[in-house]
Amino acid sequence: MNMKPVGRTIQIFLPFGSPRGVKIAEITNRTVQAIYIPRHELHKAAERPEVQNVGLYFLFGQNAEDSKPQVYVGEAENCMKRLEQHHKQKEFWDAAVVFVTNNHQNQFTKTDVKFLEHLAYQEVGRIGRYKIDQTIPTLSFVPEWRQVDLADIFDTLKILLSTLGYPLFEEMRKTTAEDEQDVFYCRAKGMEARGEYNDEGFVVFKGSRMSAETTNSTHQHFKVIRETLIKDGIVTQNVDGGYVFAEDYSFPSPSQAAAIVLGRNSNGWKEWKSKEGKTLDELRR
Repeated sequence: MNMKPVGRTIQIFLPFGSPRGVKIAEITNRTVQAIYIPRHELHKAAERPEVQNVGLYFLFGQNAEDSKPQVYVGEAENCMKRLEQHHKQKEFWDAAVVFVTNNHQNQFTKTDVKFLEHLAYQEVGRIGRYKIDQTIPTLSFVPEWRQVDLADIFDTLKILLSTLGYPLFEEMRKTTAEDEQDVFYCRAKGMEARGEYNDEGFVVFKGSRMSAETTNSTHQHFKVIRETLIKDGIVTQNVDGGYVFAEDYSFPSPSQAAAIVLGRNSNGWKEWKSKEGKTLDELRR
């Protein structure tokens, strides 16, 4: 029996009035707060008492030469001081999200945030949406009863991150083995790619084939993306010289996904077809 999704109310406070500036987000019946801090407003965030507490934090950025955005996971007894250190020492990031509690009588302990840091690191690697390049955090000892509490807190953390625009812990692929009708195919010259169209764009599934060559008329932008996917190991070369996706990868549109797979400029709404041969355009537009 399918359960109806549970609704949630999320409150976002703009302490300095700007929708692009510092934001404080929380689910109204939970004790965890997320503070979004653009790097250029780090000095403003220092005025907020919330970021002076024990907490877990994430640094987000994107290197132009990488196929995935990058994240760094950390913990600190005073998050603001740690962010100021990273401001001097780390180049890649342009925004931070800090997690603390809004209950003065029930603050995170150092052990709590070290446990959450390790859990977050493991999940980032498992999901594979973001590049992570850091030493593996130490797993702190936490009693079983507290692990249950922290797992619940981690679920809240995932929702708040996605709400703030960082779906760090969301699976790229929404379909299951039972949802074959939602899978689309792109075929050409003996090769086949599979994927799904969802609210983020188009996800090409692991195991899909990619053409070995590109046409002369292929946009340079698509050629660069293909080269980057190969460089980062998201697409690997087989012994037969063909290319295959080593993991799921999300593209912003069906057309970009088709162009990368086929090695030519393409209309993805026409190229991606259901098992029955109906185009994505016919079924979803």
